[in-house]
Amino acid sequence: MAYVENRTIHDADSHVMEFPETIGEFMSKKHLDEFKPFMKLRDEDWVQEMKALQDDPEYFSGAEREIMLRRGHTALGAFRKEDRPKTLDYLGFTSQLVFTTDSLDNYGLETGETNALACEAARAHNRMMVDFCNVDKRLLPTGYVPLVDFDEAPRIAIEALEMGCKGLIIPSRCPPGHSPSHVAFEPLWSVAEQAGIPILFHVGGEHKMNADYHNSGGPQVLDFHGGAENFTSTSFMTIPLSVWQTMSVLIIDGVLDRHQNLKFAAIELGASWVPSWMRFMDAGVAAFTKGEERLKNLSAKPSEIIRRQFRVTPYPHEDTGWIIENTGPEVCLFSSDFPHVEGGRNPLKRFGESLEGISSENQQRFYRDNFIDLMGAGLDKSLHDHPSQQHKSDHR
Repeated sequence: MAYVENRTIHDADSHVMEFPETIGEFMSKKHLDEFKPFMKLRDEDWVQEMKALQDDPEYFSGAEREIMLRRGHTALGAFRKEDRPKTLDYLGFTSQLVFTTDSLDNYGLETGETNALACEAARAHNRMMVDFCNVDKRLLPTGYVPLVDFDEAPRIAIEALEMGCKGLIIPSRCPPGHSPSHVAFEPLWSVAEQAGIPILFHVGGEHKMNADYHNSGGPQVLDFHGGAENFTSTSFMTIPLSVWQTMSVLIIDGVLDRHQNLKFAAIELGASWVPSWMRFMDAGVAAFTKGEERLKNLSAKPSEIIRRQFRVTPYPHEDTGWIIENTGPEVCLFSSDFPHVEGGRNPLKRFGESLEGISSENQQRFYRDNFIDLMGAGLDKSLHDHPSQQHKSDHR
């Protein structure tokens, strides 16, 4: 029995758990030696242990029963693309937007000193994602576009779309030396808009909390994996700050107005901050309109532009019903974060409880309609509805 049955639910956030050396298989030989020092290698015995586990017939036989219990590299289809279609069958989602795990920060290469290698790492990432997802059209690969090189950004975007990427990720952090809203990026936005493909932000691409905040004089607080590389309750607080700033300049400097058919989405960056951001944007524009010509030229209030073109995935522990009521029914998307542990063992239950009192129409927006609107041409029309529901959609 699938986790989701007889419903159309699109998953706006899932991951491949690639092994650290995997991206090297997609890196051009010309750049591989230069890139190797930046690869995040893991113990080879552990890698072989994970592969052997997935080869164990007895373990494999329990995959359907434990589809929402197994996490990380122990989950079916976590790293072996041939297993992922069966995973999606067991999950029951109509489609999954698929992101990397190891490459979320593009290996720390976007410093201003290793920009060329950052672009090559992005190209390798995009080949890797398309290769993983090409086993099933329900898997929607995402391509990464660094913002460190004005000329390379649209080239990388075009290459990613030509090879089959269905969404383009940009970092939420500000690139060194210029704004994400710089006019030189107009060709990038045009490429995405003309293709009908969204621009995405994902956790991992933000500026991290200053490490000095963690020096409280007490013992180091570890994350829920037992290490210090992921989020704790304090570092979690910085998750939305970069995308808050980046989306603000993209709106204020007119990028969204110049490309009104282009959608943006913040994935795995939470959503409780969005109502306050919308109101803060409106207040800021109202305060400075008299002295700034760019604000007079905006097509609408920032909150209205956000509702028109921006989408976001709440965490299952957030009050999604409250967020929808305070942003608008167009903004929020369902996500599972599969197979990352952060997504929880039963996101449907947690989201369902939070959505009590929300109209059935707006719940359908959350699970289905908003994702279709976001993805545009990136989601084939045959995937708009689960096969069990397609006869019903014919009458909509």
